[in-house]
Amino acid sequence: MTMVAPVEIVLVYQSLLGIYGDRGNATVLAKRLQWRGYETTVTVVEPGDALPDTGQVYLLGGGEDAAQISAVDALRADGGLHRAVDRGAAVFAVCAGYQIIGYSFTVGERDEEIEGLGLLDVTTTRGPVRAVGEILTRWHGREGDDALLTGFENHGGYTTLGPSATPLARVEVGVGNAADGTEGAIDGSVIGTYPHGPVLARNPALADHVLQLALGEELAPLPRPEIDELRRQRLAAVLKRKG
Repeated sequence: MTMVAPVEIVLVYQSLLGIYGDRGNATVLAKRLQWRGYETTVTVVEPGDALPDTGQVYLLGGGEDAAQISAVDALRADGGLHRAVDRGAAVFAVCAGYQIIGYSFTVGERDEEIEGLGLLDVTTTRGPVRAVGEILTRWHGREGDDALLTGFENHGGYTTLGPSATPLARVEVGVGNAADGTEGAIDGSVIGTYPHGPVLARNPALADHVLQLALGEELAPLPRPEIDELRRQRLAAVLKRKG
């Protein structure tokens, strides 16, 4: 009998990029795989540990300025995220993680420019107003209820997309990337986005999309009434704000 290795989800630098509960995205991905009968493992990697070359999904979360700088320096020295993307693994990065995987971002009162990892063709600068609150976006290229994405944004960076990046979504409520009414960015198996929530708990179709990128295969539908109800409540809350 052929043994199938568990699907490995790698949670990157929780001590630096874990202050907004984004590690919940790892729990969501693992549970959605387990409910479908997949074996899974979640590997937590901290600075000083080598990123494994065996992961199918790599997750980065939110963090403060000093933590961002420490994280990007350590990730550049490690090289593991670049190797992961080269072999087709999925990278899902939220807020500070999103900025880190771009070409550059700014920090501090003097807007010091920091070189990013260059996995997404985006650059981030300090915006005039901090974006804080519920956000509602419409997923680029999607139709129906799954096209609406919700979350909570809390960021001072404004992000500009270059020609090789595609917006994840268009903003209906909130700020997002800010410059052009878009939110997030995609390039191949790499996705960056601003919302917390955790965002994959609020948006199961997006969670399954990340998994499909990682596995290279379609996933069967997964009816979960309790998750549908959470999504309905969050959509209702943000749509009330829109109205």
